[in-house]
Amino acid sequence: MFTFLKAQTASLIASAIDFLVTIVAVELAGWWYMAATAMGTVTGGLTHFLLGRKWVFAAGAGKVPTQLLKYFIVWNGSFLLNTAGVYVLTQFAGLTYIISKVATAVAVGFFYNYTIQKSYVFK
Repeated sequence: MFTFLKAQTASLIASAIDFLVTIVAVELAGWWYMAATAMGTVTGGLTHFLLGRKWVFAAGAGKVPTQLLKYFIVWNGSFLLNTAGVYVLTQFAGLTYIISKVATAVAVGFFYNYTIQKSYVFK
């Protein structure tokens, strides 16, 4: 249970960075919300990998290239789910990009990221 709580904390930190980058890119830099979502997802993913490796799963003894490759494979699925979710909820459900991003991030985090990272990436 403690690992799960640390994983959720790491996800919140990574998500905060993801959201900050996304919102700054849209609101201050004038980027298209999908480009900003992609950039936010990349920075959040890098943050999450580092936190997962060193703190959540204490997998610092594992080989970085192997873990990074596994994480990258899983992260690509997360990236696709996050960007597709934001697009669908924004374009077809009429939600703002921020609400779409929150809803998508929560769903992907609980139902995809944690389970696969625990059982595959950092085991």
